[in-house]
Amino acid sequence: MAAPTIVLVHGAFADASGWRGVYDELAGEEAAIVAPPNPLRGLTGGDGAYLQSVLGQIDGPVLLVGHSYGGSVITAAGTADNVVGLVYVSGFAPDEGETLTELQSKFPPPEIIPYIVQWTLPDGGNEFTLSAEGFHKTFCADVPDADAAFMEISQRPLAGVALSEAAPTPAWRSRPCWAILPTADGCIHPDVHRFSYERMGATVTEVEGASHVVMMSHPKVVAEVVRTAARESAAQPA
Repeated sequence: MAAPTIVLVHGAFADASGWRGVYDELAGEEAAIVAPPNPLRGLTGGDGAYLQSVLGQIDGPVLLVGHSYGGSVITAAGTADNVVGLVYVSGFAPDEGETLTELQSKFPPPEIIPYIVQWTLPDGGNEFTLSAEGFHKTFCADVPDADAAFMEISQRPLAGVALSEAAPTPAWRSRPCWAILPTADGCIHPDVHRFSYERMGATVTEVEGASHVVMMSHPKVVAEVVRTAARESAAQPA
């Protein structure tokens, strides 16, 4: 099998620029890399459908890499025929019929909870951002102050429906999976990750003391897992 195209999917409160360090580590290798925008508007009809449209325009096999809420999106979209593997980077991995709120509620609340700010949309819906007070210490505690300050003022909100929408049949039931688990994740409790990654049978790499944005603070570690996943996915029978 040809080397898969690596598709990097960002999560909530962020954009694709968070993958820059991983891209720098992987650039120049055989695999092509794509880091599309994630609309952050809802799991299935919005973000999952959008990502599947991106995948449909890629020739050949694809390795999906999802951070945070982006893990939910690759779970939904990863059933596309050309997806050969999934990598979760501190990413949610819901099961069929499960919402992200239900999944998190089974475990201790993450540090992020007091700092979530709700906004009302013109259609009566809502979306969420993180307050300036809690952004650095809960979202990206191990990145420099100046970087965290800009990330806070440029964050992209997540639509509330994304947290209450039930997941479809998960791609991780039919695709090989790898996962990176930061032990100091302040946005998704590490026990959520441990439960989810064990449930899916993922090959797990724990990064001791890393924050939610482990791909920014430890890009070499994340890139090596992605590299391994791409190599092992390519070795599967076509």
